[in-house]
Amino acid sequence: MAMTGMDPGDGTGWRDDVFRVLKAHGVRHVAYVPDAGHSAAIRAAEADPEIQAVVLTTEEEGLGYLAGAWLGGEKGALLLQSSGVGNCINTLALQACARFPLLMVVTMRGDWAEFNAWQNPMGQATEAALRLMGVLTWRADAPEDVAPLLHGAATMAFNGDAACALLLGQRLIGEKQWVK
Repeated sequence: MAMTGMDPGDGTGWRDDVFRVLKAHGVRHVAYVPDAGHSAAIRAAEADPEIQAVVLTTEEEGLGYLAGAWLGGEKGALLLQSSGVGNCINTLALQACARFPLLMVVTMRGDWAEFNAWQNPMGQATEAALRLMGVLTWRADAPEDVAPLLHGAATMAFNGDAACALLLGQRLIGEKQWVK
């Protein structure tokens, strides 16, 4: 697949790269729980008339939704935070048994300069938990890594009916702080 317009050095930044890569891979469904780290991709998906942007009440709903989209002949992606990965662990059995493409983009919490101690346990366990469930994972900690790693993950998910996740490291996203 030719990835036109995928030059990470085009000045739009890694946050815009997430949506551009999803769009280039023909993603028509973006399921998400609201998250500041994914805000640019969420806004772009909501504004795009070719994409169904679906807000979830909990992350594991996204797996069933994306399985249904694939059965309907369309591609989708799940945008979630590392804490939401914990909510998906049991539901990942659906992908393991049904073998449909599953593409997840995970914003990390609890892995660098975290102010909220409740984020640390799942943040530290996210990659290992995903791998234990058979999900192929890659981690982006530098802006220039986001587009090529997400392209690779999407290619493997959609061409190989694999479960793939790109983890967007907290250093990439930036330090979060309490705001009053």
